[in-house]
Amino acid sequence: MPKNRSGGGLSPTQQAAKFLGVSVLAGAVMAGIALPAVGALGLAAKGSVESFDELPANLKTPPLSQRTTILDADGGQIATVYSRDRTVVDLKEISPYMQKAIVAIEDARFYQHGAVDLKGVLRALNRNAQSGGVAEGASTLTQQYVKNVFVEEAGDDPTKVAQATQQTLGRKIKELKYAIQVEEELGKKKILENYLNITFFGQQAYGVEAAAQRYFSKSAKDLNLQESALLAGIVQSPSRYDPVNDEAEATKRRNTVLQRMAEVDDITPAEAAEAQKAPLGLKVSQPKNGCITAVKGAGFFCDYVRAVFLSDPAFGKTKEARAKTWNQGGLTIRTTLDPTAQESVQESIKDHVYQNDEVATAATIVEPGTGKILAMGQSRPYGFGKNETQINLSVDQSMGGGAGYQPGSTFKPIVAAAAIEGGMPATKSYSSPYKMDYPTPVAQCDGKMWDEEGVELTNENESEEGPYAMKEATALSVNTYFVQMISEIGVCPVIEMSEKMGIGRADGEPIDQGPAIALGSQEMSPLTMAAGYAAFASRGTYCSPVAIESISQRVGEQTKSLAVPKSTCTRAMSETTADTINTLLRGVVEDGTGAQAGLGGRPSAGKTGTTDERYAAWFVGYTPNMAGAVWVGDPAHDRQMSDITIGGVWHDKVFGGQVPGPIWRDMMSGALADKAAPDFNLINIPDAPERDRDRGNDGGNDDGDNGDNGDGGDSDQGDISGVIGGWPTGGGGGGADGGGGGGTVPSPSFSIPEGWIEGNENGGTDGSGSGGSWP
Repeated sequence: MPKNRSGGGLSPTQQAAKFLGVSVLAGAVMAGIALPAVGALGLAAKGSVESFDELPANLKTPPLSQRTTILDADGGQIATVYSRDRTVVDLKEISPYMQKAIVAIEDARFYQHGAVDLKGVLRALNRNAQSGGVAEGASTLTQQYVKNVFVEEAGDDPTKVAQATQQTLGRKIKELKYAIQVEEELGKKKILENYLNITFFGQQAYGVEAAAQRYFSKSAKDLNLQESALLAGIVQSPSRYDPVNDEAEATKRRNTVLQRMAEVDDITPAEAAEAQKAPLGLKVSQPKNGCITAVKGAGFFCDYVRAVFLSDPAFGKTKEARAKTWNQGGLTIRTTLDPTAQESVQESIKDHVYQNDEVATAATIVEPGTGKILAMGQSRPYGFGKNETQINLSVDQSMGGGAGYQPGSTFKPIVAAAAIEGGMPATKSYSSPYKMDYPTPVAQCDGKMWDEEGVELTNENESEEGPYAMKEATALSVNTYFVQMISEIGVCPVIEMSEKMGIGRADGEPIDQGPAIALGSQEMSPLTMAAGYAAFASRGTYCSPVAIESISQRVGEQTKSLAVPKSTCTRAMSETTADTINTLLRGVVEDGTGAQAGLGGRPSAGKTGTTDERYAAWFVGYTPNMAGAVWVGDPAHDRQMSDITIGGVWHDKVFGGQVPGPIWRDMMSGALADKAAPDFNLINIPDAPERDRDRGNDGGNDDGDNGDNGDGGDSDQGDISGVIGGWPTGGGGGGADGGGGGGTVPSPSFSIPEGWIEGNENGGTDGSGSGGSWP
């Protein structure tokens, strides 16, 4: 039903609109529509009245899609992303030359007519009749603006775009009615401003500001006469008049615009002639869209920010709603990325692993106590070429990463934390033989038992034979020690501790409930491990990773703030447990397998990890104010890291302390260069008695039965801190003093999957003794 006035009947404006709608549409020249026969005009006119009346009263103008800018924590630009490169500007920020040029060439009578130019209609009708086709259109600038609104609303859907631009009478009816409404509501200056911001200028540039930047590398307010004429001429056919690809055709079109400006007295003939002689003067800026343009190697972090936005309900209840907001753009996203830390990560990676190496590396730094992601980088850059990738090797699969990588011995501190949190003393010792079967049965979370027999595991070398206490076993990464530990406390406390620390599989599947998890058998991502270890650094508080500090969005002429998800911080373990783990892991970097990762005088802690068959090597470490994880390996899980060159250095075997360790050391040194150096809250963990290297058996049961885990003490580590890429020297053997009795170990029949058994990095102790059996 038509909208009536309060006194009844149509308003004068509506009556005029209906009259114009019927009259003009019957002429069938709105933007050059040619109908086949005069007889059709009467039918069209009759239908036009009804269609015109049934249209909604108001044009719904969608917010213009604009570029989104992603910033680092200091406000520096990381990248710009957009579905349409557009920056909306006010009319006063557009050169007067540009305003006059677009009006002169597109609608010279713009300021004299209303929504429809009747003189233009008659002129077009006459020319089209003479040519027998469509020689000239009669759409006003206002009507063109309305058509562009339809196209903007269609977005990137090709079907909707086709419907918005199809040459049909029905669309022209809509265009006319809404043009009348727009003229009444906005006025000429606002229509011109909107038109210059919405229209397409080719070369991925939407709106005059983006066009000025693309073709001349300047702002729209600084465009001169000939530059303005060039841009105004492009609008009619951006591909035909593209100055980048066809300078001659673009020059002819520019000169036509200049001539038209002189004809309507916007400029003098002399000014037009002089401008026509000038070269195009292009200074083209290439489109800079997407995370591939990110600075300081932050392309993957940029992509992670996008993944967070599209997946978090804070930005929209549905996936479609979040995507619509992202594509609309106009966002300014301030992130947590520390530019100093990011630069340090990339420099360290560049120094140690080359882009064309057979293997890759990924590294992430997280701030303890806040969950802020400070840096994220990898050796294979963001891209589509050789030795480039779009897979973010630092994050979980659901956030653009792969299926993850086995963390090896870097998982052992989670087992220790679960045991200590459950009451186990930090002086606990186990027989830790060089070779043993996985003990059975082992309690799982559902009350069932893992009960597979006959699955054997070993330490890294035969000289690595217990008994060991927790401090030495952690420093040397003794496999059998931690398997014995998990068999005593059960799998469930370890699974629960992992969940509290935010540590889960990269593919989103539940962690398998078998004792092999003690050796890092489950695939995880560097971000997960860094955030988990940050809980140790913050004395037991886990904070979920966050990448976004704040977001503002410009919609029309207004800017609003969007709510952003905050880190959720919860207590994962007691301060005493965290302090104990920190003390144990500080020993790893001081004189254990992670000695090459030490930060000199700055207190640090961490753990190495090397998976079975050396498909992956890790170092995960932290100071009280930063936690970082480094993984090295083949993302495809094909290349074992034996007899391999990485970063120009040959390695017969790769260990976690040998390649990832130095990467971690260098990246953390740079990231922490201007930061305070607080110490940990360390606790006293007594050293076990030193073993008698001559006897080999030093601390078992007096009576010798079952070996009862006598505390054989620490091996002599006098030379471990000096090891570089080999086995540590010195150190005594030993074992439980139990004679030949010993207990029995059940024999299961379970075939362990490849990669479950993880050896100790950098070797074992010099010498051995007969260890007692597992109790």
